[in-house]
Amino acid sequence: MKFFTAIYQTSNSKGQELVAQRMVKWARRLGVQSWLISSIYHDGEAVVPLSEVMKSIEGYVKFDNDPKVGLPVIRVDSSKTFWPPRRIMFRDFINVLKSIDESIGIDFLITHSTLWNGPEEAAKWIMWKRLMRSLGEAVTKTVYGHMSHYQPPDPSRYDPIERAFRMAWNTTAFQPIFKAADMVLCVTNVEAEEMVIHGARPEQIYVFPGGLDDDLASLIDTSKPDLFKSKYRVGGDKIMVSYLGTVEERKNPLAVVRVARKLRKLKDVVFVIAGKPGDQWDEVIREVKGLDNVIVTGELDEETKASLIKASYLNIIMSKMEALGLTQIEFMYGGVPVITSATYGQKWLITDGVEGIHVRGPDDIDGAAKAIEDLIRNVDRRDFMARKARGRAENYLMSKMLGELLTRVKNLMS
Repeated sequence: MKFFTAIYQTSNSKGQELVAQRMVKWARRLGVQSWLISSIYHDGEAVVPLSEVMKSIEGYVKFDNDPKVGLPVIRVDSSKTFWPPRRIMFRDFINVLKSIDESIGIDFLITHSTLWNGPEEAAKWIMWKRLMRSLGEAVTKTVYGHMSHYQPPDPSRYDPIERAFRMAWNTTAFQPIFKAADMVLCVTNVEAEEMVIHGARPEQIYVFPGGLDDDLASLIDTSKPDLFKSKYRVGGDKIMVSYLGTVEERKNPLAVVRVARKLRKLKDVVFVIAGKPGDQWDEVIREVKGLDNVIVTGELDEETKASLIKASYLNIIMSKMEALGLTQIEFMYGGVPVITSATYGQKWLITDGVEGIHVRGPDDIDGAAKAIEDLIRNVDRRDFMARKARGRAENYLMSKMLGELLTRVKNLMS
C-alpha cells in the first residue's frame, strides 16, 4: 500500500498538523510506504523557496527526510492567503496528485482540515479517477478519506466575518467531499454527529481520536518528574497544576492565570503555563506579574514536556473550542486527571467525575478553582481519576489506531 496524508502546512505544535505527520510516521513504522503532502511552509515559515518548487516539472519538491519534521514530505506549489486566515492554498493540486499517482502510486489518501482547497481538489481528482474507471480506462483505485478536525462556527469563538466564512465553506465544500470520500474520519462521536448533519452518510464515519505518539508515551513512562522541577526551581513538595499548549486566545490560558490568582492562598500549589507564545502571550505575561504561584516557561522540548506531565497533579484546560485535545490525552496517559471547560470534543474525551472534572465553560473561574481544591483535599478521588485517565488514553496510541485503520482500508481496496 502507498499511503499519503495532505495538510496545508507542517508544524511541531499544532494538533491537526501533528495528527497528519504522526499518521505518516506510524504507517512507516508499521511497514507501509507513506508520505506527507504539504505546502512549502512550516509554522508559517518557508522551508524551501517558492521559486525552487515552481521550477520543478512536477510542481513539488520531494524530501526523503524533511528538514523540519524528519519524514518523507512532498512540498507543493502553494501560497498563503489573507482570507481565510491562517490557511495556505495549493496551486494546481489536481495535476500534482496526478503526477504523484503516476510516479509513485496513491492507494490511500487522507486530506486534513477545512477552509483550504486541498480537500476540494482531492475530491475532484477522486471523482475523475472513478469516472475514468467507469468508462473502461485502466485507472488504479484510490481509497479517499477526509478528516476535518471540525470545530463548529460558534459565535463565542469567531467574529461574524470568520463565522460566516466557515458556515459558507461547510455549506458548499462538504457535500462534494462527502460524495467522493470512502471514509469520513472524525476525532469524536460528537463530530461524527455533526458530519452526518452536514451530509456524510453514517456508513462513511470512522472515529479516529487524533492519536498519542507511542514515542512520547514511552518518554512519559520513563520520565523523571525531578527534571522539570529542578529546571524551573519547583520545590519537591509542591503540587503542580499544569496548562500545556500554545498561549493563544482560543485555548484561553489567561483563565488559568485567573484561577491561580483565586487560589494564591494555597501556598503548596503552583500553576505552570507551558507552550509556544501565541496571540495571548503578552496578556498572560502582564497578568502573572505579582503572582508567585505561577510559572510561565514558553515552549518545551519533548523530554522536559514529558517530565512536566509526570510531575503534574492535575492538568487544566479552559479552552473556548477544542475538536479533541491531544495534550489532554498525553496528560491522561501520564495518569493526570483533567480539569476542563468541556467544550465540544473535550466533553467526549473526558467523562465528568471519571477522568477529570467538567466546569461550566471557559469563563467558569470559580468552578475550576473549586474543582482543584476538591481534588487536592481528596487524594483518593484524584487517584481514582488518574487510573481511569491512564486506562482511557492507552486506547489512543497511534500505532494501535493506525493499524486498525489500515486494515479497514485494505478491506476497502480488495
